[in-house]
Amino acid sequence: MINKKNLWFLTLFSMVLVLSVYYVTMPNELLITNNGDTNIDNQTTPTSVDGDDNSSKVSIEDSDIISALKVEDDNQVLEEITNLKKTLTDVNISADEKNKAFEELKSINQNNSIEEKIETKLKNKYNKECFVKIDNDQIRVVIGSSDHSTELANEIMRLVQEEFDKKMYISVQFQN
Repeated sequence: MINKKNLWFLTLFSMVLVLSVYYVTMPNELLITNNGDTNIDNQTTPTSVDGDDNSSKVSIEDSDIISALKVEDDNQVLEEITNLKKTLTDVNISADEKNKAFEELKSINQNNSIEEKIETKLKNKYNKECFVKIDNDQIRVVIGSSDHSTELANEIMRLVQEEFDKKMYISVQFQN
């Protein structure tokens, strides 16, 4: 028979175990602090200042567009997660609404893991920066490349479709 002391110990131990597994599997990009003048890849953003008219010119690279898309998506997902967590912790919300919020939260987490998996596959196979966004049965893939080939787009679509059992609507966009 389990007494209260053993139950608390097992509960706290399992929480510590889950948090440590989460910390170990967390991507390194989340652990690196950003100091303002470098981007995620620790590359300085190229800027040049024209001394005659005191206007600054900023050149945008492919990875900057992909990074901007990722940051925008991360902010949107973080906002959705925050709203869902508020719904889950609100005492005035019914159990059905809390269940719906929990299911949405679970769906967001699953989509994020699939997006990361697809991005990793594409990065490893084609050595190109990419952004993947899943919205229900539609998948948007943005590739940071000036090479606009239909063959490459078809290969990417096939590779992405392999991750799903049902037919998905996949769009591939090249950014140069």
